Amino acid sequence: MMEVYARKYINIGSQKMAYIDEGSGPTIVFVHGTPAYSFLYRNMIQVLSRSFRCIAPDHIGFGHSSKDPHYDGSVENQSAHFAQFIAAMALDSFHLVVHDFGGPIALPYAINNPSNIQSISILNTWLWATKDDPEVTKADKLIRSFFGKFLYKRMSLPLRFLMPRSFHNKAKASQALMAQYQSVFPDATSRKALYDIALSLKGGSDFFAAHWDKIEAIRSIKKQFIWGIHDPFIDESKLDIWVDTFPNAMVHKLEAGHFLQEEKPEELTQILFEFMR
Repeated sequence: MMEVYARKYINIGSQKMAYIDEGSGPTIVFVHGTPAYSFLYRNMIQVLSRSFRCIAPDHIGFGHSSKDPHYDGSVENQSAHFAQFIAAMALDSFHLVVHDFGGPIALPYAINNPSNIQSISILNTWLWATKDDPEVTKADKLIRSFFGKFLYKRMSLPLRFLMPRSFHNKAKASQALMAQYQSVFPDATSRKALYDIALSLKGGSDFFAAHWDKIEAIRSIKKQFIWGIHDPFIDESKLDIWVDTFPNAMVHKLEAGHFLQEEKPEELTQILFEFMR
């Protein structure tokens, strides 16, 4: 499977950040989570770039961005560098699409700069404390163990096991597709950011909570929730928290797992287009 779009690069501090920038018109910024990168949004960009400028960065340590073995890939750092990316790109009015860790990475920017955000599409993500979640605590214990670190960095656990498992329609998780995602994380050193962000699942809990406390800042922004309802990791109970917080937002439930961009690309693209136009 080939990359669809040419990469561009921008320096963020001492790191190089790769991104896709296609089309013209009102701007959409697509923010990925783990263990994905901007490739995740290729099918949406192919259609939406006919009407919009579509920008999709690779977080530092992910995709084609720098993979510095000394980089601290915590969610706090990734969020700060996302904000620096937006500033460096001189973006001051855009639609925001977030998924997975892309939520806690990019939503703090929206909370701190609500006047810059035209709309928010929220896909299978969260932004609240995780430290008291028993499933998170269980996962964190494994991740922080010697064996967990070995599984993440040496055995590529998130790419070889967790990502395929998260698909509802397993046929969509083809060997070619999985190989494409694995190709940008070829060895243990390149997987450091995957491990760092995994540590943030519980380790970033206070960071999440601090921004959840300020969630009212985005209440007036037009928003929608698009949820893969068969997600084994971020299930519908998390959607319920969002809907309870923003009961007037639009809600779309798709028959998909965690990576609805891969399982339901046409349906997702249509929902985004209708919402943003």
